[in-house]
Amino acid sequence: MRLLLPLFLCLGVLSGNVAAREIPIRDLFKDAEFSQLSLSPDGKHVALTVQRNDRSLLVVLDSDTKKVIGSWDHGENYYFRQVVWVNEERLLYTTSFKTGRFDYQVGIRDMYASNIDGSKRLVIPHGNFYQLVDDLPDDRNNVLVTRSIESAFLFKLNVYTGKFNTVATSPMDFGSFVVDHAGRPRYAVGGMGDGSSVLYRRDGDAWTLLDRTEPFVGGSMVPAGFNADDSKAYVFKRQDGAPDALWMIDPASGNGEQLSSNGTVDVDDQLWSSDHKTLLAVRYEDGIPYWDFIAPNHPETALFAGLVKSFPDKAVDFRGISSDGNRVLMRVYSDRDPGQVFLFDRKAGSATFLIGSMEWIKPAEMAAMKPVQVKARDGMVLHGYLTLPAGSDGKNLPLIVNPHGGPHGPRDSWGFNPEVQLLANRGYAVLQMNYRGSGGYGDRYMGAGYRKWGTAMQDDLTDSVRWAVSQGIVDPNRVCIYGASYGGYAALMSAVREPDLYKCSVGYVGVYDLEVQRRDSDTAQSEYGRSYLSMVFPDSLAERNAQSPVQGVSRIKAAVMLVHGAKDERVPIKHMHALVDRMAAVGKQPEDTVVEKKEAHGFRDIENNVNLYTRMLAFFGKHIGGKQTSAQTP
Repeated sequence: MRLLLPLFLCLGVLSGNVAAREIPIRDLFKDAEFSQLSLSPDGKHVALTVQRNDRSLLVVLDSDTKKVIGSWDHGENYYFRQVVWVNEERLLYTTSFKTGRFDYQVGIRDMYASNIDGSKRLVIPHGNFYQLVDDLPDDRNNVLVTRSIESAFLFKLNVYTGKFNTVATSPMDFGSFVVDHAGRPRYAVGGMGDGSSVLYRRDGDAWTLLDRTEPFVGGSMVPAGFNADDSKAYVFKRQDGAPDALWMIDPASGNGEQLSSNGTVDVDDQLWSSDHKTLLAVRYEDGIPYWDFIAPNHPETALFAGLVKSFPDKAVDFRGISSDGNRVLMRVYSDRDPGQVFLFDRKAGSATFLIGSMEWIKPAEMAAMKPVQVKARDGMVLHGYLTLPAGSDGKNLPLIVNPHGGPHGPRDSWGFNPEVQLLANRGYAVLQMNYRGSGGYGDRYMGAGYRKWGTAMQDDLTDSVRWAVSQGIVDPNRVCIYGASYGGYAALMSAVREPDLYKCSVGYVGVYDLEVQRRDSDTAQSEYGRSYLSMVFPDSLAERNAQSPVQGVSRIKAAVMLVHGAKDERVPIKHMHALVDRMAAVGKQPEDTVVEKKEAHGFRDIENNVNLYTRMLAFFGKHIGGKQTSAQTP
């Protein structure tokens, strides 16, 4: 294990900050070399998904030679969503659709099986209706998939022939199944048409209802899998909306013992043994991510724990272990390092560097992201991250508040963020708060933001800024706010609610009129989407108007910059036009607008991004002044 450290040091990622040069915008926003990755069961190949402007590619590499064995490209706006190794020679994957940088991947469009060299590719009939349940590691020909059409069905799919065999049905309208190591369905977890969550246990040939919640409220228990002999179940319990706690229980009685709980955040990831039969650890993103190992006596626990310790001040994502337990694939990253992939060979006792996410980035030039806690005015504890310019004394700095999009479900996390690093490099402190309503902190915390987009959620941002000012970190006269999607909403709504707090506001593909979003967004075109909007938006029209930035423009004192893609369906450009028209009606106008005709919900083209961030930096520089330079570097 000690052999890892010299390799790590020679890559220069442990070095401290050096005098910061002005990092070119292009370097921060051009496509990374990979996103998702996974190791084949024999450890001889690695599957990577690669972002390329308007699509993603799937590539399989020989893990020893790094030679490309096969690659797949399904065209513009198509992205790979699930890539699963069925055996050492064959992959199962699905594609989905996405048109903008900030869009979610929409639905499963198609499902395919293919040999790793691209041969014997099979289109799964009606593959858009299926989702993977289990890869059946002891069965090289089949996987288990679920289909939800008026009821949830479990099928065994032969990945060589495309033939299906029915295994089970359940009483749910939609959802999935949890199976044991023999592939037998033991739980069904999902939902009903009214938005309620349900959990069933399989008792012989019948299903027993264990839990049903109110609409759009998460279930109180979610099964994760079974122990080695299938006698006990690993489950996540959520009591009264609190974050996940991992338990091992007797499925029949429900009794058991708690194995792990953070108390603040939900479990973010799971780590299973090479035979897929023992849950070794769970990961939490409470500030800096960490693993909690729960199986101290398992022989592979020492292996994984040792690898984590070999990368101090880093986060380690394990992306697969070979079935013989010899090879481990891992991505190692930090707030200043976009990520590097290593393949550890247990027999050799050494790690091989495979690929870097953005090898042109120099971690020593980046700024550190520090976890922070802020107590809101009502006593709720908020968690977030503060990034200060490298080399600064951390005092009396200009601040950019950067609320994340979503807002319900997503959260800000510790790691490399191109926007944050750009702003810090130009001399700004950057504050990212997981305001109430954010995901990852339990259902109660997320639900605390429902119907309060323009009230309590904005107060959380205000209280966080005032905390940073009280600490002497921020100059109260040099504060701006910038965000995208819901973050764009927050940027304008905060300028409405706190006209004397912000000098400028940038809304990027932002929601500015809740009525437009309820009527014209793609979210509003489905029954589920309409139910969601009804749940998170205020009930009455008067309240929705009061929480819409477009209705409060007369209060805005901050300079405004607006950014939108003309093809945006998630947040139609009608939002921006309505805001501009309302500003004009009260004698105001945005100081700058950026509209790209071919872009949608977030810009993907590198030239469009270079133009956007060049203009955004000029806008911030004019109003709160970061690092003074003769020219911005594109």
